Amino acid sequence: MKDFIKINENDNVIVALKELTAGETILAGTKEVTARETIPAGHKMAIRDIAAGAEVIKYGFRIGNAKENIAAGQWVHVHNLKTALGDLLEYTYQPVETNVKKTEDVKFMGFARANGKVGVRNEVWIIPTVGCVNNVAQAIEKSAQNDIADNVDGVISFTHPYGCSQMGDDQEHTRQILADLINHPNAAAVLVLGLGCENSNIDVMKNYIGEYDPERVRFLVAQECEDEIATGTEIVHELIHYASQFHREPISCSELVIGMKCGGSDGLSGITANPTVGGFSDRLIAMGGSTILTEVPEMFGAETLLMNRCENESLINDFKAYFKRHDQTIYENPSPGNKKGGISTLEDKSLGCTQKSGTAPVKGVLAYGEPVSTRGLNLLSAPGNDLVAATALAASGAHIVLFTTGRGTPFACPVPTIKISSNNTLAQKKQNWIDFNCGVLVDDVPADELADQLLDFVIEIASGKQAKSEEAGFHDMAIF
Repeated sequence: MKDFIKINENDNVIVALKELTAGETILAGTKEVTARETIPAGHKMAIRDIAAGAEVIKYGFRIGNAKENIAAGQWVHVHNLKTALGDLLEYTYQPVETNVKKTEDVKFMGFARANGKVGVRNEVWIIPTVGCVNNVAQAIEKSAQNDIADNVDGVISFTHPYGCSQMGDDQEHTRQILADLINHPNAAAVLVLGLGCENSNIDVMKNYIGEYDPERVRFLVAQECEDEIATGTEIVHELIHYASQFHREPISCSELVIGMKCGGSDGLSGITANPTVGGFSDRLIAMGGSTILTEVPEMFGAETLLMNRCENESLINDFKAYFKRHDQTIYENPSPGNKKGGISTLEDKSLGCTQKSGTAPVKGVLAYGEPVSTRGLNLLSAPGNDLVAATALAASGAHIVLFTTGRGTPFACPVPTIKISSNNTLAQKKQNWIDFNCGVLVDDVPADELADQLLDFVIEIASGKQAKSEEAGFHDMAIF
């Protein structure tokens, strides 16, 4: 195992892959550097003197400025490093030529839908229009479990506290996300469950859902029937019968849409897990498939790298303006867990986060709740919150979400959520959470080999293998 990594030849810091003790000497290129203090694993050490106010360079880019003089061998973290980000920036759009060569078509075993879409799961979903009927939705889900057919993957209710007493964007977001989920191809059939007096009632929701197959989408208004649980259970039984007609068949991977998200990041996330996901993204796009990258606030400081591969340069400033309208601090994003893991500034976090995008050109920029319409790499405007962003990826059409993490989390979203560890310790400790371990990169496993393995694993999940969160029965949903 390597003791440290220097990510880019221009970096003036290295990242410790194991704890470096005070007095320990490393060879960084041709220069020996002795640690002046203990450097925790995942954290940064200066490999040359950095003057107060000078740039600290990691990934080949600035991750902030030194608060004070930093000597070679010193620990570089929040105590002596500060963000260099400010308010809205005036960008110069400088397009970069990027290209991913097409590769041979590969198949997965999925479900072909009548409307031309494909799914990786054959589930029956219960979608409440308002939080007032959450308990009813869960009761129907529970009562339907004994009726599930062999080739139906489950009956799942997605509860939420919204649907009434909302205005403006809050109301629109709720309606759009619920409509997106109702139309999602992983749901073979859907019961839309309303109360009857809510703002986002079923008649209103039908305008957002658009055209639908009345055999696939059924509606129930609780105030209009005598026993909503009994009636709902009967409808779900009929929907299970409808869903049972679908069977897995070979489908081109060009039909896959995969969401990419990180959370609970550590100092290795941008070195192991996120670049591996970037390699996966390039491979899927080379097959004609699509990926979606989100968490706009975690692109701040690295946004120009994506923008110059992108056909639309307005996304980042739009989200910064959103924060400023609500008097929120933009650049205090790294969480306590991020900092403990070695991430010091938002630039540090962002440069690691954007590694998930690989090298492909950005083909689409999506508003929150907007479905993917262009094949290739897409950027989605959604916040960094794990549950909200992962739900947004599903709503935009992701069949599966890849979630990289250095600290771990058990949550899931409406679609299979694959947890990818950045380090070996987490993968070994939380085997009930982690599906795929990228920590082996520090053990000299080749990056290309690991990206190939991740592609194979995603195809397995798309073909029916359950993610750990699915095995646990976890299905979460949150709206911005």
